[in-house]
Amino acid sequence: MQSTAVLFFLTAGCVCGKAAAERELVYVTVLFRHGDRSPVKPVPTDPHQESDWPQGFGQLSQEGMRQHFELGQYLRKRYKGFLNDTYKRQEILVRSTDVDRTLMSAEANLAGLYPPTDQQVFHPNLKWQPIPVHTVSQSEERLLSFPLGNCPRYKQLKTETEHTPEFINITTKYKDIIELVRNKTGRNDINVTSAWEVYDTFFCESRHNMSAPPWVTPDVMEKLRELNDFGLQFLFGFYKQQEKSRLQGGVLLGEIVTNLTKMAVPDPKSSLKMMMLSAHDTAVVALQASLNVFNEKQPPYASCQILELYRHDNGSFSVSMFYRNDTTVEPYPQQLPGCSLDCPLHEFVRITNHSISEDWNKECNGPSRGRNEDVIISLLLSDCVLLLLVALLLGIICWQAKQNSSREYVM
Repeated sequence: MQSTAVLFFLTAGCVCGKAAAERELVYVTVLFRHGDRSPVKPVPTDPHQESDWPQGFGQLSQEGMRQHFELGQYLRKRYKGFLNDTYKRQEILVRSTDVDRTLMSAEANLAGLYPPTDQQVFHPNLKWQPIPVHTVSQSEERLLSFPLGNCPRYKQLKTETEHTPEFINITTKYKDIIELVRNKTGRNDINVTSAWEVYDTFFCESRHNMSAPPWVTPDVMEKLRELNDFGLQFLFGFYKQQEKSRLQGGVLLGEIVTNLTKMAVPDPKSSLKMMMLSAHDTAVVALQASLNVFNEKQPPYASCQILELYRHDNGSFSVSMFYRNDTTVEPYPQQLPGCSLDCPLHEFVRITNHSISEDWNKECNGPSRGRNEDVIISLLLSDCVLLLLVALLLGIICWQAKQNSSREYVM
């Protein structure tokens, strides 16, 4: 996706002995899932409904606010000496989906990252300051809300996925639990890819000490959790994952790669150091799948995907990736397949290029019919053209015969 000139620039800066060179952090991208929330959909037979949640369905809870405040504090600690001690608008750009829980998560995160001091304190009893969080309407969101819609080819890939042995095996394995859920909830539309809706409701309730119906045993919850994880794999993985990535997470990956390469070219007019992206579990999974580092588990609340760009003393650049999904330990290092943990930027660009579409609209709206169907249609068209030619030839012959007959009669 990157130009030849940029790739040449990046490659030219890479020399032997990189591992021994000192490095300096120059740019960071963080993508995180929102914090703890209320359920997004009701279960018809559940005694707990939307009125039992202070702000209704799909809203950030106070626990979710605390989770992101803690993540903001962690980022302050991790990037101390890199980010300015106080908020500096030129250093950070924050983007969120236009959803209450992601917007509020970003705000809570920033409260932990940039507690006001000195001149930034505008009220003596308030240890908080407003920091802009940018967004676009959900109807225009093309970067952070997944899976992206309006893509016929992706829709076809999902249909094809349903006919794979893996999908059929899962459907067979969990047939009994699906039937149980349908009977107990009155949701006859539940299947292996939508079971997450029921799991999500009871999972949220369990985190807030709400009692579950008697049929929701630990064994049932475990099976629903497995189906919940499978639903994410269905969307972004296990069947034609790279092509799915080009139509989904590769869109976000392409933006990130573009920004990384721009930051590798000195620009005295820019002092941007961090891009913060507040989104959902599907965004984290879509990106990880496009990087081929998805661990097949749903990202927990406030989990954070980190990509760091480093400049080395020899003039080269590298990318390091980390995943924070556990607050009790440091983020886990992630290795891009085919590269080292400290991946040279030009190699990072080359490897990820396979998961990034150069023309998303073209790939989404490309041939959607199967090969056999295309052959049949081509043959039918050929037959129609042939019949048309035969009819035209017969018409000419008949016309000539008529003309000859007329001339003989006159003569």
